[in-house]
Amino acid sequence: MKTAVLPVFAILFVCAGFVVKPSTDTPAKRNTPLVFASHSIHSENPTARNADILSRPQIPVLCYHQIRDWKPTDSKRSKDYIVPVSVFKQQMKMLADSGYHTITPDQLFDYLTKGSPLPKKPVMLTYDDTDLGQFTVAFPEMEKYNFKGVYFIMTVSLNRPNYMTKEEVRQLSDAGNIIGSHTWDHHNVKLYKGNDWKVQIDKPTQELETITGKPIRYFAYPFGLWNEQAIPELKKRDFKAAFQLITHRDDQEPLYTIRRIIVPGYWSLGTLHNAMLKDF
Repeated sequence: MKTAVLPVFAILFVCAGFVVKPSTDTPAKRNTPLVFASHSIHSENPTARNADILSRPQIPVLCYHQIRDWKPTDSKRSKDYIVPVSVFKQQMKMLADSGYHTITPDQLFDYLTKGSPLPKKPVMLTYDDTDLGQFTVAFPEMEKYNFKGVYFIMTVSLNRPNYMTKEEVRQLSDAGNIIGSHTWDHHNVKLYKGNDWKVQIDKPTQELETITGKPIRYFAYPFGLWNEQAIPELKKRDFKAAFQLITHRDDQEPLYTIRRIIVPGYWSLGTLHNAMLKDF
């Protein structure tokens, strides 16, 4: 099995000094962990084989981080992850005018494992790291076109300046967007050992399920990096699929190495559309 290689433009995220404080804005009844039915892709799809999954055409999955206007202090590298507001709005309009329809991870999962039909010209819009612009800009802009997104939440940043609040995450979920896990503080899963799985995955998943009232079944690897040791751990925690970045899907675990591409803020509409057509 191949191990993912660090993308050229790996995310430089530093979260030193972040401390999770007990929530003061959540009703007491939410302190009781929610219990959801266990999920098994093998029992639900006994005939699904990796060869079948890999034989189906890949669906474009776009990855966004910050959606805000550039600042004079922003470096060229940082602009890989910052899409100006006007550019993002143009991109959403281009997708709508071109006849694209957004899909959810459940739709993608059913397509890959069972061959379930998808709408014409499907695309998935994903957002990493809980940045506030994903709520204040992306959410209302997508609503204009009846688009839905997948928000991979890093829980350490909830309720912090320039990041989403728990209530905003709940609003996204209630509006039909999908909430997924992106760990507690963006720690690389290739380095996990000991208690890391509990801190980085179990507790954040429980928190997100409490916020949304829904099971959390999809995961995005920090930095897009994964290894073969991580996948059994995700399966044990009932994640249906996991999303990386630009490396090839793994032949043995295609559901846990679904590809995405980061949308840089300096791409033209033509460049974005060409990448969607050629990279998947």
